Formats: sequence, structure tokens, C-alpha cells
Amino acid sequence: MASPTLISDTEPWKDLKCHVDDINKTHLRDLMKDTERCKSMMVEFDGLLLDYSRQRIRQDTIEKLFKLAEAAHLKQKINSMYTGEYINITENRSVLHVALRASKDAVIYSDGKNVVSDVWKVLDKISEFTERVRSGSWVGATGKALKDVVAVGIGGSFLGPLFVHAALQTDPEAAESAKGRQLRFLANVDPIDVARSITGLNPETTLVVVVSKTFTTAETMLNARTLREWIAASLGPQAVAKHMVAVSTNLTLVEKFGIDPKNSFAFWDWVGGRYSVCSAVGVLPLSLQYGFSVVQKFLEGASSIDQHFYSAPFENNIPVLLGLLSVWNVSFLGYPARAILPYSQALEKFAPHIQQVSMESNGKGVSIDGVKLPYECGEIDFGEPGTNGQHSFYQLIHQGRVIPCDFIGVVKSQQPVYLKGEMVSNHDELMSNFFAQPDALAYGKTPEELLSEKVPNHLITHKTFSGNRPSLSLLLPSLSAYNIGQLLAIYEHRIAVEGFIWGINSFDQWGVELGKSLASQVRKQLNLSRTKGEPVEGFNFSTTTMLTKYLEATSHISSDPATRLPKI
Repeated sequence: MASPTLISDTEPWKDLKCHVDDINKTHLRDLMKDTERCKSMMVEFDGLLLDYSRQRIRQDTIEKLFKLAEAAHLKQKINSMYTGEYINITENRSVLHVALRASKDAVIYSDGKNVVSDVWKVLDKISEFTERVRSGSWVGATGKALKDVVAVGIGGSFLGPLFVHAALQTDPEAAESAKGRQLRFLANVDPIDVARSITGLNPETTLVVVVSKTFTTAETMLNARTLREWIAASLGPQAVAKHMVAVSTNLTLVEKFGIDPKNSFAFWDWVGGRYSVCSAVGVLPLSLQYGFSVVQKFLEGASSIDQHFYSAPFENNIPVLLGLLSVWNVSFLGYPARAILPYSQALEKFAPHIQQVSMESNGKGVSIDGVKLPYECGEIDFGEPGTNGQHSFYQLIHQGRVIPCDFIGVVKSQQPVYLKGEMVSNHDELMSNFFAQPDALAYGKTPEELLSEKVPNHLITHKTFSGNRPSLSLLLPSLSAYNIGQLLAIYEHRIAVEGFIWGINSFDQWGVELGKSLASQVRKQLNLSRTKGEPVEGFNFSTTTMLTKYLEATSHISSDPATRLPKI
């Protein structure tokens, strides 16, 4: 049997490797003089404008990347995802987050069944339930309306919904729908996170949404038991069924926990955690806060990009272009990181979410066939909204390591401010930086320019900017629920494209398992040491020393302490 072919063995890959030498002889300040080149590197779709002219590429680079996509069978892999094939082969699953935001009349199969009808049964159930809660027809155990929601989940059950919540908070339509309501998230097993999530809340008016597919996730279930105790201590154990609902597929454990299985909202094993914000994982808590009609617009925005990704030719396909450019930057130019720089404070949680989607998806060292990769893949993602990031890490981006940047701008502010007598509005001031930074990175500043400005000789090298630092700009018309959905789907599909080209499985995450299993051994040791006084055994010297120190410093804790909840 022939060994699997790696993409690095193909002629287009080798051609691109040679092409790097040509690109290294160019500079962006020269490439940007070519108006036809720049014009060819702009793509518009559904109100969005992508400009990737400040990437270190020529037009023939893009053609070579398209040939690489052909060698990687990119179009076939996209089709396989949309038709429900088991492309997540290590877990024997389809990958169908696109079905979560498909229109009601769409047909998407998995295992011979149209899953869209199942999706809409859950969406309709969420719409009906959240309307009852928001209207006050569903009340808590004491008859009070449930105006406060705490969503308990971790990883994809937390970062995606938090990003969307943060982005919607200042959208006028969403803010109007959320008046008088609160949505909080509890993710970290750290008791401080528990304290922060319930401080100032009244159990009588609080609804807890527990998000765990299996209802066994250690951190989530400990937090869920803690909030169950918080409710029961105030309102009695019988109140739990009125104040807690679940997003899970394990109805047996949901009922055993004390939640009515009728108040459990399903999702499916073809939904990966980091791709689950468009399932009940995100739609339920977000609809409780903003109403289902607002959240439906978010789903429609994502669906718009899903259709674009599936059908647009590659030269006009925004996620495909972004994915290919990432592969070029990582595997050919050798840039391991990417900065995500949204010029909107509403997108403050976008980079942390994409950090998980990208790094958990593409942080792999073997091909989908299990062959060790001879090339680098995956990106180190980080970011901060502009202009905050400019006063944080832009120094390194301009004069230190080369880090490709994604600049994300918004034409219309969610909350415009105008001051009489000011040269520009607050949003124009923000956007001045959005437009200026990519050019500063691309062009830099030469010693000759500095001398002409009469900069002292001893400062010339300090004030020189090399330029030739790649970036791309994505301009959104506004930041409505629809646009937020578009932005999410663009990055989800971009990350899939990268994985399809690199020949890896972007939809499993075995790397998170080892630490979990080792933590369970530590958990058992802590229990034995506290309850039976047994010494720390079975660990290396370093871990044994640290554990012993920790146990000695907390020896005052009872082996069977009484229940104690946070107090702030």
C-alpha cells in the first residue's frame, strides 16, 4: 500500500518554496505602486470589503496558491464537509456547523438524514422557551420573572457565546431588546469565577443554563453543582427545576442532576465545541438576553458566508483567499503568528474566540493520515482592539518580529459620538488609525526620509522602520447581529481551508486530553492526602515537592468541610 502523499511532496508546494526567493527581492512599498495589482487584490461580498494588497505577494503568487489548492483537493474537501461525509476521521464524525444556520428549507444530510429539520426543531423550541422567559410567563420558584441568566460552560461553550454577547451589547437593536436583563458566563473552575458570576444576583430572578454535551465535563459540572447549591440554599432543592436548564444530549444525567429533561436543548456530535456558538450552546443564552429574532439575524449572517464559501470561485472567495494567505505566511514565509486587530471595542472578545478556533483546530503535528509533518502548520493567534493594542504590542509589530496582521474595521459605529468643534468624530479618529497602520507596516520609514526630516544621527537607526510587514484589511458596513455572524463564519471557514491545505484534521483536539488525565491523578492524590493523611506518591520530584507544599499550606482545611459559597 502506497504511503499517503503529503502536500509538501507536490509540485505546487515546491514551486511556492522556490517562489519565496523572488518575493524576498521585492518590497511592499514597490508592490503597492502597482495599481492594477492592488485592484486585483480587493474582493467585495454582501457589504464586506477585503483588501489583501498589503500581503507579500504578486499576482502570480495567488495563481500558484490556487494550484496548491487544486493539489490539496480543496474544492472536493469543502464539498465533502457540506455533504456530511465523515471528514473528522479520528472521531468518525461529520462536520456540519453550517447546518446550524441553514435556512429552514435547506437540505443537508448526515447518515442519510436531513439534519436541518432537527436543527430547526431545537431552534423553534428555543424561540418558544426564551419568549416565555422574557415575557414573564415562565417564572421562578417564588413567582418572580427570571431576568438574569448565568451560562455555565467552558471552551467552545463559553468563548463563542461570550464573543457574540460582547459584540451585541452596544448594538442599538440588541441593547433595546436586552433592557432590564443580564447575561453572565461562568467558565473557569476557579471559585473566584463563581463569585464574580453571581455577585449581585438574586437566586429568585436567576436562570442557570448548564452547557455540557455529555453532562460529564469536570469543570462545568462542578460549577453547575455549585450554582445548584446556591439556588437550593436560598430557595430549597425543589426550586432547581425552575431555575436551571441544560444544553446537552445526555438526558439521563440531566434528569439525575435535577433538571427536567423537557428543559434540555439538544445538539449533535457533528458540532465541534469550538464551532458550536450557532447551536443551542450559544443561541439559547443569547436569545434569553436579546430575543430570538436578534439572534436569528446573527445566524443569517453566518449562513450568507456559508453559501459564499461553498459556491464562490476561489479568486472571489473571502475565506479561501484568507486561508491560502495564512498558509503562505506560515509555511513559506515562516511567520508563525497572526495578530487579529479589530478597530471596534465591541469585538474585544473576538480574538480570544478565534484563538481557540484556530489553535485548537490547526495546532497539529501529524497529517490526517497520522504521518509526522515535515512543515510548520497552525498559527499563534492573539489580538486586542485598536487603538488599545497600539499602546501595547504594536512596537514589536513595527520594529521587532514580523507578524502578519488582520485589521478589521467598521464603517458605521454602533454608538456614534460627535463633539462640536472637534476636527473629526470619535469614530473617525478610531478609523484614522485603522487606515494608517497597514500603510505604516507596509512602507516603514527609511534612514533617508529621517535625514531629510533632520532627525539627529544618533537616533536614525532607532527611528528606522523596515516596513515590508504584511497585513490585510476587512471592512464591515456596520456591526449588526448579521455582520457579527458574517465575521464569525469567515474565520471559521478560513481556518478550515488552512487545515484542508495542510492535510490535517482541523476538527479533533487530542492535545487537550493528556493534561485532563494527569489532573485526575492529582485530584485523587489531593483527596487521599486530605481525608486519610496519605503522603504524596507516584509523581516526579518537582510535582511531589509542589503538591506537598500546597497541602502543608492548606492543612487547616477540614477533611470533610461544610458547604461554603462565595461571599462578596
